[in-house]
Amino acid sequence: MTLSLTTEPDMERATPQGLIHPGPAGNQASNPVKVDSERVSVFYEGKQALNNVSLEVQERRVTALIGPSGCGKSTYLRCLNRMNDTILNCRVTGSIRLDGQDIHEPTVDVVQLRARVGMVFQKPNPFPKSIFDNIAYGPRIHGLFRHRDELDGIVENSLMKAGLWNEVKDRLQEMGTGLSGGQQQRLCIARAIAVNPEVLLMDEPCSALDPIATARIEELIDELSTNYTIVIVTHSMQQAARVSHFTGFFHMGDLVEFDSTERIFTNPRQERTKDYITGRFG
Repeated sequence: MTLSLTTEPDMERATPQGLIHPGPAGNQASNPVKVDSERVSVFYEGKQALNNVSLEVQERRVTALIGPSGCGKSTYLRCLNRMNDTILNCRVTGSIRLDGQDIHEPTVDVVQLRARVGMVFQKPNPFPKSIFDNIAYGPRIHGLFRHRDELDGIVENSLMKAGLWNEVKDRLQEMGTGLSGGQQQRLCIARAIAVNPEVLLMDEPCSALDPIATARIEELIDELSTNYTIVIVTHSMQQAARVSHFTGFFHMGDLVEFDSTERIFTNPRQERTKDYITGRFG
C-alpha cells in the first residue's frame, strides 16, 4: 500500500458489539489497483479539508471510508470523479490515477470520466421522468445504442443488476419519483450503471433508508462488486464491516489508517482508529 503505517504491538482486539465481519475481507489475493491517489489535499477558500491522502483502491473490491462527520471522507470521494470541480473556490492538489492515468490531465474529458466513475448520492435523486427514461438518460447522452431494441436491453439489464426489474417491469412508464425510498435508491444505482462505469462511488447511500431497504442495498453492493470497483462512504461502522473488503479511517482531514476491513475492526494499528472503533469519540 502507498500509506505507511506504524504498528503498535500487543494492541488488544477492538471489536464493537454486534459487528459482523465480511468473509472475504481477510486472507484474499490482491486485485490490480484501479484508483491510485497520492498526496491528495483539498482546500475550500484557502481552508484545508483534506491532508495529503495517499490511498490505493483495488479493482472489483469494496472499499469503505469511515470516520466522524466532517472528517474528509466525502470530500475525498468527490475527488475521484472530479465532483469538487463544481464547487466554487475549491482546489485539489496531488495526483489521482485511474488505470494509471492522472484524471487531472488536460486531455481528460470530465464528462467521460464521470461515465467511467459513476456516483450514487446520500438521498435518492431520481429525475422527474419515467422509470424507463431515468435509466435511458445516460445511454442517450453518451450515444451507447444504435437501435431502440438495444436501449430496451440496456434499461432491462441495468434494472436487473440493481435488483429492481421484477418490481418495476410492468411500470416502466410510471414516474421514478413514485417509487419507495429504497426502490428510488436502487433506481439511481441502475441509472449509474446504465453507462457501464468501471467504478461506482456511493456517498452514504443508505442513510435515508429504513433497515429493510438498507439490507437490500447492502446485498446489492456485494453482488455488484463482482463487476464493479466500489468505494462507499458510510457513517455506520457495522455497515462498513458487513459490505467492504478494505476500510479507510479518516479523522480531521487525515487518512489515519487503511487496511483490510478485518484488520481495521479487530486489530487496528493506530490509537486513533482504536478509539473510534471502540466508541471513545465520534
